Formats: sequence, C-alpha cells, structure tokens
Amino acid sequence: MSEPAARHTFLDDVQGLLVGSLLVTLSVQFLQAAGLVTGQMAGLSLIVAYATGWGFGPVFFVLNLPFWWLALARVGPAFTLKTLAAVGLLSGFSMALPSVLTLGAVAAPVAAVLAGVTAGAGLLVLFRHGASLGGVGIVAFWLQETRGIRAGWLQLGFDAVVFALAFAVMAPVTVLWSLLGAAVLNTIIATNHRRDRYIAR
Repeated sequence: MSEPAARHTFLDDVQGLLVGSLLVTLSVQFLQAAGLVTGQMAGLSLIVAYATGWGFGPVFFVLNLPFWWLALARVGPAFTLKTLAAVGLLSGFSMALPSVLTLGAVAAPVAAVLAGVTAGAGLLVLFRHGASLGGVGIVAFWLQETRGIRAGWLQLGFDAVVFALAFAVMAPVTVLWSLLGAAVLNTIIATNHRRDRYIAR
C-alpha cells in the first residue's frame, strides 16, 4: 500500500506563493522589455497597459476581480485566499521590481522563450501549492481538479481570444513572437501539471 501524500505546511505554501509570483513577475519583465504580450489575464492586462499607459500591476489586479466569486463558490476558501495572495504579490512585485531590476533591449524571440519558461515554472509552483493567478487560471484549476481537463489546454483556448485581440491592436510580427512565448508556457503547464505525477497539497 502506498504512503499517503504529504501535505504542504503553511511555510511551504508561503515560499511557494512568493517564488511562483516572483517567477511570473520576471516573465512580465521579459515581455515588457521586448514589447510582447502573453495569454490569459496577464496578456489582457499587458494589452490594456500598453494601450493606456497604466501600470500592469493595478490593471492585472482589477481585471481579476470578477473571478473571485467562482473561486470562493466552486473551489473553496483556501484556494481563494492563496490565489488572492498570489495576485496581490504579482501586482506588487510588478510595481516594485522595475526599480531594482532594469532590463535593456532583449531580442523578441529570446524574451518570448524566457518569458514562457519563467511563467510556466512560476505557474507550476502556484498550482502545486493550491493557487493560481486568478482569471482563467481559477477556471482551469477548478476544471482540472473536478473534471480532469488539462489546465494547459483550457488556457490555450483562452489565449486564442487574447491573441486575436492583440492582432487587432499590435504589429503582427510582435504578436507572432508573443505566440511563441505562450506556446512555451502552455506546453510546460500541459506536460507537467498532472495529478498522477504530483498530488501533495
């Protein structure tokens, strides 16, 4: 008989939320350095930020507000609180990090791949500690936990909508490089975020 899965402690979750949120913040830095976007709510937030001049952090936080009822009603208070903490950390980190880390010019394909890798790693950490970065991530986490639908594939569908919007307001070559980053991100999530490989909470 196999041993029951060990559960994450409170301190495990704290470091997981910090590390996951920081990795995703770094991915946003790569994207902004090359003027790229990504999928999910982060991508929509970047499009709004580019178009309006508003900061990514506040835009990201506000756009996530409509999804909290689903998290609380369908997934539970623990997931909701962890996700709220992760969203708050990402918003705060994205406002603070540029003052201590300035990236120069980054070639678009390099920025796209690095953004995809860092965001994929960060989201994996958050998912494995029972959190997401809100928005479609809440829906993806809920459906994977209850219906077995791979989170990465659901997010890929949402990304298609975000990139269709990006094509309407950005140069096509910029969007194409951004798609590379999103493909890297979603491949990492689809390949690695599986209940049969990691079940500790």
